Amino acid sequence: MYIQEVVPFANFDPDLLDCYRALGVDLIQLDLRAGVSRLAEGEDFKDGQDRSALFSQLREQVEAHGLQLNAVFSSCWEEISLGMPDWEEKTAAWCRLLESLGRAGIPHLGWNFKPMGNFRTLSARGRGKAQYSTFDRAAFDAQRPAPHQPLVSEEEMWARLAQFLKTVLPVAESAGVRMALHPDDPPIPEPLAGVAQICSTLEQFRRIFAAFPSPSNALIFCQGCMTELLGEGVYDAIGEMAGAGRIAWVHFRNLRGRLPRFEEVFIDEGRIDMRRAMAIYRDYGFAGPYMIDHTPHLPKPGNDLAGRAYAIGYIRALIQEIYG
Repeated sequence: MYIQEVVPFANFDPDLLDCYRALGVDLIQLDLRAGVSRLAEGEDFKDGQDRSALFSQLREQVEAHGLQLNAVFSSCWEEISLGMPDWEEKTAAWCRLLESLGRAGIPHLGWNFKPMGNFRTLSARGRGKAQYSTFDRAAFDAQRPAPHQPLVSEEEMWARLAQFLKTVLPVAESAGVRMALHPDDPPIPEPLAGVAQICSTLEQFRRIFAAFPSPSNALIFCQGCMTELLGEGVYDAIGEMAGAGRIAWVHFRNLRGRLPRFEEVFIDEGRIDMRRAMAIYRDYGFAGPYMIDHTPHLPKPGNDLAGRAYAIGYIRALIQEIYG
């Protein structure tokens, strides 16, 4: 039973690795979205170069701190998800990324298929004046972001996703890498900013897994997103996806409310019984990793690690109780 934490690629800090190790973290996810400053000038991961040596070096650095590099994370590039003229070239580059990870011994690539990103409204204030990431549908509708032009339909997004997975999943299988898809956030199957969202509902994920049953096609079970959508129905969703063996790792966070309005709160104060949730994961065969994903912002600047440490300790205590 493992705990996973995130390190940004652009700021690969050895001290942060030591902090995570001290807190009882087991696995690291390297976030490629946070800049590419470690690459040579003019380079990025979309260029299709073999980066196995770089990823091997990073894996060895993580291991030197007593941790394992379990995953990297990247949003699916907009050239692919928005069907730009060079989508085939960028899909080939994604395949080279998978091959590089496989050669480097990194077993997972987390990703999302939401080119317009996440959507939030004005943050609520909570315990100790902490800021809670908040979505209020009424406030969002009153001041929507400018939509992507041209508008992208659900049919177009499904065709692009199918085209992408048909190409990359055989490469992932050959490389020994499991791709783990994160849900839309908030999980509203509508074009909130001019682009249809097709990774929001359980039915959409069922469709994805039915069409592409590859063992390299997995899910980041964001318990927060699923609770935003389902409320207490999240318990059944945990059982379904864990029982099907589709969960690569869990974003184990809590919230207050559900759509059309919710607040992401501290792990111990939301509507979901986290002990009950973890017991369901266990009962359906999931053994981790668990990951806080993100947590409320504390009032004093620079205190975010304290919030993460609080959540990590809470998760470790639950693991010891539930899994023994």
